[in-house]
Amino acid sequence: MAQPQKVVVVGNGMVGYKFCEKLLNKAGGGSFSITVIGEEPRPAYDRVHLSAYFSGTSVDELTMAPASWYAENGIQLLTGECVLHIHPEAHYVMTHTGRKIEYDKLILATGSSAFVPPVPGVEKEGVFVYRTIEDLDAIISYAQGASRAAVIGGGLLGLEAAKATLDLGLETHVIEFAPRLMPRQLDAAGAGMLKRKMEALGIQIHLNKNTAHFEGESNVKGLAFVDNTSLEVDMVVVSAGIRPRDELAKQAGLGVGPRGGIMVNDELQTTDSDIYAIGECALHKGMIYGLVAPGYEMAEVVANNLTLSIAKKGDVKSFHAFDMSTKLKLIGVDVASFGEPFCEHTPHDTIVVEDKLKGIYKRLNVTTDGKHLLGGILVGEADNYNMLLQMVKNQMILPPNPEDLVMPVRKGESAGAGMGVASLPDDASICSCENITKGTICEAIEGQNLGDVAAIKKCTKAGTGCGGCVPMLSDLLTETLKKQGKTVKKVLCEHFDYSRQEMYHLIKMSGTRTFDEVLEKHGKGCGCEVCKPAVASMLASIYNDVIAKQAVIQDTNDRYLANIQRGGTYSVVPRVPGGEITADQLIALGTVAKKYDLYCKITGGQRVDLFGARVEQLPFIWEELIDVGFESGHAYGKALRTVKSCVGNTWCRFGVQDAVGYAVRIENRYKGIRAPHKLKSAVSGCTRECAEAQSKDFGIIATEKGWNLYLCGNGGIKPQHAVLFASDLDDDTCIKYIDRFLMFYIKTAEPLQRTATWFNKLEGGLEYLRDVIINDSLGICEELEKEMEYLIETYHDEWRVAVETPEIRARFTHFVNSEEADPTLEFVEMRGQKRPSDW
Repeated sequence: MAQPQKVVVVGNGMVGYKFCEKLLNKAGGGSFSITVIGEEPRPAYDRVHLSAYFSGTSVDELTMAPASWYAENGIQLLTGECVLHIHPEAHYVMTHTGRKIEYDKLILATGSSAFVPPVPGVEKEGVFVYRTIEDLDAIISYAQGASRAAVIGGGLLGLEAAKATLDLGLETHVIEFAPRLMPRQLDAAGAGMLKRKMEALGIQIHLNKNTAHFEGESNVKGLAFVDNTSLEVDMVVVSAGIRPRDELAKQAGLGVGPRGGIMVNDELQTTDSDIYAIGECALHKGMIYGLVAPGYEMAEVVANNLTLSIAKKGDVKSFHAFDMSTKLKLIGVDVASFGEPFCEHTPHDTIVVEDKLKGIYKRLNVTTDGKHLLGGILVGEADNYNMLLQMVKNQMILPPNPEDLVMPVRKGESAGAGMGVASLPDDASICSCENITKGTICEAIEGQNLGDVAAIKKCTKAGTGCGGCVPMLSDLLTETLKKQGKTVKKVLCEHFDYSRQEMYHLIKMSGTRTFDEVLEKHGKGCGCEVCKPAVASMLASIYNDVIAKQAVIQDTNDRYLANIQRGGTYSVVPRVPGGEITADQLIALGTVAKKYDLYCKITGGQRVDLFGARVEQLPFIWEELIDVGFESGHAYGKALRTVKSCVGNTWCRFGVQDAVGYAVRIENRYKGIRAPHKLKSAVSGCTRECAEAQSKDFGIIATEKGWNLYLCGNGGIKPQHAVLFASDLDDDTCIKYIDRFLMFYIKTAEPLQRTATWFNKLEGGLEYLRDVIINDSLGICEELEKEMEYLIETYHDEWRVAVETPEIRARFTHFVNSEEADPTLEFVEMRGQKRPSDW
């Protein structure tokens, strides 16, 4: 049995703890031997809510997990121990006690220290930083003999410290070098509103102040500024920013940034591939992240990739630029910034709401076309922060009057459109700290019968980080339990803020013909396994382009125009329209099957499946089948599969119409047309229904007067009979209605939605469908018919195109750099044919 991989974590802050938790959840306790070394005297605690310590929250309540948790999970926790040296070549670290600890993988989660400006006198008694429990204990102790405190720094940390000194009953002054408070988050107007609110609470704000030196003998007595002014204080808290703890990395020769921070790649590896850095010590693409959420995401990436290296399965994760939006309550004052708060380099229009009487300032930055929210600033009232942030992240379409998003709701009016949690896509990240989506939360509420926010936190971990998402958790709980409110917008995925129906029309109107063009014009990011096949299907449905030419966005089946089967081989399924096949074609199938040693099976759809073809054999098999008139049966695609038929009145004494001839006509008409899901059809020559037409997406049953058309049936896991749509139709009218029905379905269904499911969710049901298709109530039938005619006229046999196009044909190899066949394929004999051995 392989020895567990030795993982050493240097640093036991929030991110170091979260890494351990995620690694255990992914790999269990047996794959890794974990040692955690923390220089503080206690296990990891919640620094985000550190200020709560002043109002009575205990250390135990702030602790992320007790020491017993580490022991129970097989983690060696060393507290009060400091790593002095890393020896990368020998793979071990040395601590200040002389302890030597070997590692296979080293995780640096050393965090940051408070930045203390090199101002003369900063070493005096009464000058503190605001970083650890010990710092807070020292501040509380010293404050008992003080009356006036100055906080150097008017950013996030500084204002938190100001709140702390105010809570201690001290006269509080904030000293800021910049011309406004929170210069990284607020514009001048927002910062001005915050300044007035803080001053109303008794905090005095001093802007444009550069400290020259600290006054006093051994104890601080005041601050002298460069502008020759001074301020008498008897206590100073320095909270002017953070400095990444990269001293160990420097000593070990790892790459560090010119302004500090351990340089890492997208997988969070340092310049030594066995050493990772996460959290505030890591410098990723020139950026140090000082919030907990990106630190947790870094922990997720490294835990995933270490587990992958052991399990040998899954996908490598990468860390990408992280959203730095934030919300906090400063001494009772809501302050938030999200997305691009300033839009300094982005064309935009601005909506500003300012109420000086109530102390409220709100700014929204929107795209110049008014469709999307880019970011904004909220001061004095930030109830809508979570939803506004989600609108930015998910590129949601703004309501017609976007100012409604920040204007107060007047009597008799509803809140701004799209502001409910129900409007978010399921993959919206509600809890950014733990990256928990709306879908996960709603599923947990329904599946686990959760009844309060505390239960949601315990079950999903959402809301256990910074806590900023808790109001949204409450809204989700209410919405889910009531099963009321707005319908969740079914966006395609996080890369496209549109439903499939919207995407279909956008693609058609914009004339985009490749996935990259669609993504650039209508989406964001790189795409995923959800949107790539969906967009490929839409492109094929609109333009009837060769699906294989979109190889970069295809799953395996469409890429090789064949279904991959158990054991790694492929199936070959030629089209046999209506089940009618000639003797020569039967002989050809047998000849090919024998030549390539393929397993043969007659399907329920009246075709012959040939199984066991190797990928490099596929073009040669297709060539031989094409030569005798076979075409692709699209068994691999979201397209028409088969039109099953009985023999009709040609042979059967009960038949009243030519079922085979009509089935052949139907199948040849709709072959190759791509749809949201696979399509099946059947034609029965009489009411005895031997072709089982009522279990198909569209089924046709002969009558004495013509044809009865049935729509939206379904086999499979949830069988559903098709409904009678129209009776006694002549040949051409029946086809006209099918044309309209199929195009209406293609344009309006969700991705991978069968016609039965689509019909069940169709508002107005059968009567509405009849009204649209027969009575043209929407005035679109002529358009539907033209679109169908275009698809029919531009039909191409995908197999023939692949065989005759060198760059597509070259794709059919198992190894990219060799012509060899897959050496791992193994078969055994079964009833006179072969089957894969890994049954």
